[in-house]
Amino acid sequence: MQRLAGVEPRTVCERCRRPTSVCYCRHLTTIGTRTRVVLLQHPRERDVAIGTARMASLCLPEAELHVGVRWDGSPELARALSDEARPPVLLYPGDGAIDVAKDPPRGPVTLVVVDGTWWQAKKVVRENRELARLPRYSFTPPSPSEYRIRKEPHESYVSTLEALVQVLGVLEGDRSRFQALLTPFRAMIDAQLDCQTRFSSSRTRHAKLPKPRRPRLPAILHERREDLVCVVGEANAWPYHSRGSDPTYPDELVHWAARRLHTGETFDIQSAPRQPLAPGTPSHVGLTAAQLESGGTLDDLLQRWRAFARESDVICSWGRYATSLFVEAGGYLPTARLDLRQVARVFTEGKVGTLEGFVESSAIPWMPGGVLGRAGMRLERAAAVARHFAELSGEQER
Repeated sequence: MQRLAGVEPRTVCERCRRPTSVCYCRHLTTIGTRTRVVLLQHPRERDVAIGTARMASLCLPEAELHVGVRWDGSPELARALSDEARPPVLLYPGDGAIDVAKDPPRGPVTLVVVDGTWWQAKKVVRENRELARLPRYSFTPPSPSEYRIRKEPHESYVSTLEALVQVLGVLEGDRSRFQALLTPFRAMIDAQLDCQTRFSSSRTRHAKLPKPRRPRLPAILHERREDLVCVVGEANAWPYHSRGSDPTYPDELVHWAARRLHTGETFDIQSAPRQPLAPGTPSHVGLTAAQLESGGTLDDLLQRWRAFARESDVICSWGRYATSLFVEAGGYLPTARLDLRQVARVFTEGKVGTLEGFVESSAIPWMPGGVLGRAGMRLERAAAVARHFAELSGEQER
């Protein structure tokens, strides 16, 4: 990062994570509740300086804040929703949602709130069956949002903290008590607007640096999101240094797995080796020799894949080894293909290394699935990368 001479980095409050010059901690008020509040924050919202979920968690002792996208099978979510005396409900508008003011739940509840943009919130609810099964509640804001420093997509939309003020007021039977939550909220907004006013007219703050242009992601990731299919393949591969000039044992396909992102459909077939099993293959692919040798025939794998694949599919892979291996084995692949590794290189403008390393360094959330072996782990990571890029591509198009 380039640093300008004479410009000192701003100190940041460790509690609210705002620059100390605009820290709102002195305005925070502790408000006890019967309601347990569980905030599920989209990862991209975590570093938004003017977000309100953290502010709410600092004011409400019975609140806990978790960051992530996929929560099915998560022990954290299971624990958060395990309070039998306070059954969980989801604060989320839409079809089937109950108006909390007209028909509030009876007794204390665990209120689950998704924090993020509306597009991000939809994704979190859509991709987590445990959340989708919860009873849904909504509310009608009595007035437009005071969130003047962040544009809402509709005048009826409000910030996470403003939503909690309204809903907790109903659930706790004391609407006035939760107005105190708005004090740090308003202080943050006023401070931000003041900074914008002062520095927009200032000529002495510091010189402007050229704004880097973020490379655009392929539009196909967004435009054909419903057609994305991630694939991985494993080979029975003898070490190249042991082959010499003997071509007897070329790499052969022994495991092919795929995930159709839009529907979650999974393809997972093993093909028994036709040639001697290389000594390192079992440990490399994460399957025992017995598991590999109990696979079906290559012809069966290719036929079943042909029934699974569609002409409209967009095949996504990390690198080209797996797809080349599959085609060389006689497999069919649709014309539209994406090398996720190359997309990552262009987007980050640098080397990206392995799939595992890229997922970790980019903090892309993923969870192990049902496919065995290394192919299963790579499939889930590749699917997570494809979803991540599709989301970013959609935001670029808006």
